[in-house]
Amino acid sequence: MAGDLLKDLKRRVEAIIPQEVNVSFVEFEGPELVIYTEDPKKFADNGDIIRSLAKDLRKRIVVRPDPKVLIDPEKALEAINEIVPEEGGINDAYFDPDTGEVLIEADKPGLVIGKYGETLREISRNIGWTPKVVRAPPLHSATIKNIRDYLRSEKDSRKEFLRRIGQKIHREPSAKDNWIRITALGGCREVGRSSFLLSTAETKILIDCGVNIGSDNNISPYLYIPEVSPIDSIDAVVLTHAHLDHAGLVPLLFKYGYDGPIYTTAPTRDLMVLLQLDYIDIASKEGSKIPYSSAIIREALKHTIILNYGEVTDIAPDVKLTLHNAGHILGSAVAHFHIGQGMYNVAFTGDIKYERTLLFDPTVNNFPRIETLVMEATYGGRHDFQPSRNEAESKLQSTIKRTIERGGKVIIPAFAVGRSQEVMIVLEDTVRKGMLEKIPVYLDGMILEATAIHTAYPEYLNQSLRNLIFHKGMNPFLSDIFVQVDSSSKRQEIIESDESCVILATSGMLNGGPVMEYLKNLADDPRNTLIFVGYQAEGTLGRRIQKGWKEIPFSSGGRTATIKINLEVITIDGFSGHSDRNQLLNYVRRMRPQPSKVILNHGEERKCLELANALRKKLKLEAIAPQNLETVRLV
Repeated sequence: MAGDLLKDLKRRVEAIIPQEVNVSFVEFEGPELVIYTEDPKKFADNGDIIRSLAKDLRKRIVVRPDPKVLIDPEKALEAINEIVPEEGGINDAYFDPDTGEVLIEADKPGLVIGKYGETLREISRNIGWTPKVVRAPPLHSATIKNIRDYLRSEKDSRKEFLRRIGQKIHREPSAKDNWIRITALGGCREVGRSSFLLSTAETKILIDCGVNIGSDNNISPYLYIPEVSPIDSIDAVVLTHAHLDHAGLVPLLFKYGYDGPIYTTAPTRDLMVLLQLDYIDIASKEGSKIPYSSAIIREALKHTIILNYGEVTDIAPDVKLTLHNAGHILGSAVAHFHIGQGMYNVAFTGDIKYERTLLFDPTVNNFPRIETLVMEATYGGRHDFQPSRNEAESKLQSTIKRTIERGGKVIIPAFAVGRSQEVMIVLEDTVRKGMLEKIPVYLDGMILEATAIHTAYPEYLNQSLRNLIFHKGMNPFLSDIFVQVDSSSKRQEIIESDESCVILATSGMLNGGPVMEYLKNLADDPRNTLIFVGYQAEGTLGRRIQKGWKEIPFSSGGRTATIKINLEVITIDGFSGHSDRNQLLNYVRRMRPQPSKVILNHGEERKCLELANALRKKLKLEAIAPQNLETVRLV
């Protein structure tokens, strides 16, 4: 049946395009209809061809070179280096067999492109691959390199996977009924293990699959209930962002039989792998149960399909997905689903920031259509008002100055992704402008690697930061105040030193990671300061210290010891990647069009209920805060 459909589509393609344009064959590859040709330049030279095809066929059209015109990557790289002047500074070239493209990383992209694009055209003529050029990221990312190398090694099995998924997506719908339901699998009236199941008569889509780090009992979503079982009945997984409470247990799906696609942005894919590998590494070191192996993480990676913001994509016969900027962390997305032929539209925010930050533009809240909004309520309580970013920066600066004056050290526990980079920018700016004396800022854990991934995706940062990095030649992430901690001996040296410093270390909620070494050794000295810049979930060590606990038990070498908390403890809320109550209300108030229903999650019970009440009273909307395992019927 799929073969007949492809034959028909090939005939329709050939009827639309000019006669002189060759079509070798067409394939469904994931959500795309791919047209292979021996001469892709003819398509590239006439942009109207692809637009006409997309409009007529109502498919996402991609044109790629016929594999038989592509030369071996090693020989292609030799040809590229011969064509491009040496001063172009080619650092790497990544050949993507899925797309027939070669991504060339260069210090000076202009020299690779050439005058009026002539050098690029010469490369294409000689190697067959379609060249794309990007500025080489100033920080090397081992994660990105390993991901690219792995996907290249798995090109054949990935190609087969994409063809299989493509046929499944573009099949004819078989269900006769029309209904839509959302089932809460985790993250409702709590923070952690976020997961929803969006079901239609035709399709099951899992949105997020997180882990509850701060819980001993309710760690994972309810993946065993009848609505989800068997796991291989799920048609697609959509990830809003990479934090573990949203993506930490995605590999578990593949361990228990899932074999379908994961849809997300490119930064989320890379950061997700980084955080998952760190998660199982910490679990192993602490003697905790390891939920999956690194091999399963690679399996999930092989099934990941990358989408850009704003791309409308078929992910099932009756569902189209569009990802939009969420403003939370690098690559974070609001997932908007268009169901049926205009039947219903629902958006899942994941975590959002409805404010321009030092890193990102504010989250998107304009959609073509929306009937139901599923929204976070982390800071939805009636008293959850965050200070302005300027106030937060001022408080951070004054706290660090105060600590330095008394000869102490500052410990800032932070997630590797998001808050760490924001704090780094503030500290660099403060030192550069002479508002704070130059002291070392030690980066411990995955922070430097996560920062390198940020530099690889400048298009996801806000315009001001992009201009600063690429047009003014000032990259705050490269300041010499930042020092990587790359060994336990270096960590011990920092602890024993008499110098004042700032220590930025993972993990953000004090639930493991290198920050614990600093806390164990520095917590009893009242000259030191512990600064919280991110949310501390209920049940975590960070929340206990925030509440004023002065003695903290911990295990070391099979023995239980006690940390005395004598250092100063400060919480600075303005750096949060979550919107406060006012921002959440304004996000919905200014949404166009207005949803008729709002479903709240990702917040403690009281905060979810209070925000639901405010939405009902202030905006006259139907607002509910379901419990886990509840199902809400939309149609």
